[in-house]
Amino acid sequence: MTPIAAKNSKEAEKVISLKYPVVLVHGVYSHDRGKIKRFWGRIPAELEKNGIKVFFGNTDAWGDYESNAKILHETIDKVLQETKSEKVNIIAHSKGGLDSRYFIWKYDYGDKVASLTTISTPHHGAELADLIYKRKITHSKVAKKALIIYGELYGDTNPDLYNVNYQLTTDYMKKFNEDVWMDERVYYQSFYTVMKNSFDDLMFFYSYQYIKKTSGDNDGVVSECSAKWGSNITKIEGRISHAEIIDKKKRKISGIFIPDIYKKIVTDLSDKGF
Repeated sequence: MTPIAAKNSKEAEKVISLKYPVVLVHGVYSHDRGKIKRFWGRIPAELEKNGIKVFFGNTDAWGDYESNAKILHETIDKVLQETKSEKVNIIAHSKGGLDSRYFIWKYDYGDKVASLTTISTPHHGAELADLIYKRKITHSKVAKKALIIYGELYGDTNPDLYNVNYQLTTDYMKKFNEDVWMDERVYYQSFYTVMKNSFDDLMFFYSYQYIKKTSGDNDGVVSECSAKWGSNITKIEGRISHAEIIDKKKRKISGIFIPDIYKKIVTDLSDKGF
C-alpha cells in the first residue's frame, strides 16, 4: 500500500498529457446530469484547466448495478464517439466504483477502459447497509413503496433504493467479488481516506462512531478495510471525510486543496501511458 500526501497549496496550472479522456462516476445521493448541481465540486473545472477532457457518468443516484451499468455503457460509447478515443479512464467515487466494476465485467469493456480508479468505494460492503438491512421495517411493503417514490422525486430514471441497500451489504459483496472479476486489460487502483474522529465532519458524527466500533478506521461511510481492494492501494493522508473527498465543501480540508488530489491521480495515469 502506498501512502499519498496531497499538496498543501494549489499547484500551478499545467497541461497534463493524458492519452484518454476521464469519465467521473458518482455514488449514491447525487446526479451529474442536466441542470442539477454538479457532484464533484471544483474538480472537473480544475482538471479541464490542466488540459484534461472530463465527462460525467450520468448514472442514477439510486440505481442498482445492472441499471447503472447500462447507463455507463451508453455514456462511455458516446464519449468514445465524441472524442474519437479508443479508451477512457474512469474515476469513480463510492458506489460508483462498484457500478463501474460491474459495467466493465458485464459488457466485457476491458478493451475500451484503460483504467478504473475507485475512491472511497465499499468494495467489501458497507456496515451501514448491513445495519439498515437488518431492520424489519426496511422490508415492509410500505417502506419499499416509499423508497421508490423518493427515488423518483429525486430525479432517477430507474430508482431501486431497497435493492441498492441490499447490494451494498457485506454478505452480498462477498458474492459480488467472487463473480465480478478484474479484467487484465484494465489498470485498477483504489484510493481511500479516513477521519481521525467524529468531529472532523459533523455530517458523519454518528455513522463514524458506529463504523469505528464495528470495523475500525473509516471516512464516515466506508471503512478502511472495505475500501482497500486490489493490488494498487493508496491511502490519501489527511482528515478527509467521505463527502469532502469529492470537494463538496469547496474549501481546503486539513490544508489540502482537494482538486490537487485528482490532478495527481491523472498525472500518474499519464505517466503510465493512459
